[in-house]
Amino acid sequence: MFDFPTPIQPATRTTGPVSGTPFVAADANLPFALTLSNREPAALMSGQAGPSVIGRFPTLAEAMLGAIGHADGIASDAAPQLLAILDREDRLVLAGAAHAGAVAWCHPVSSSVEARAVVTEASQLRAQAGRAADWREPDLTLRLHHRADLLDARLVDPLWRAFTARALQVAA
Repeated sequence: MFDFPTPIQPATRTTGPVSGTPFVAADANLPFALTLSNREPAALMSGQAGPSVIGRFPTLAEAMLGAIGHADGIASDAAPQLLAILDREDRLVLAGAAHAGAVAWCHPVSSSVEARAVVTEASQLRAQAGRAADWREPDLTLRLHHRADLLDARLVDPLWRAFTARALQVAA
């Protein structure tokens, strides 16, 4: 889900400061980009489904706080949103599901063996979602896709795996 061959698309809505966090939306030189996945059907069909940048931050901790600030603006009856923090090279650093003021961060895989298992399981879930769509079960289809996306969110770039795992331990 987060490995797109196209560059990150700029946010289509105006971005502003996230309460309580340093935020500089215009400075593209900041190393961490907080992004929101684009699951709009039109974007998926047109190939423009790259993530939208919500904000850029100088540190991972500030990007995590920015994600929590973004989650504060999500209504409690809204669907969870998948957020990802990417580095300057568009590598996945951390991802999670934001919903009603909280972010459930996905713990990164610890090895390439675990990464292969996660990819296999996510692929199986997407196949099940395809069958559910054929059976006209839209709720089940959405749940299966969401579970597969959460598994994909664990596929942190190998460069960042140990650092991110430690950052999540410290944050807990």
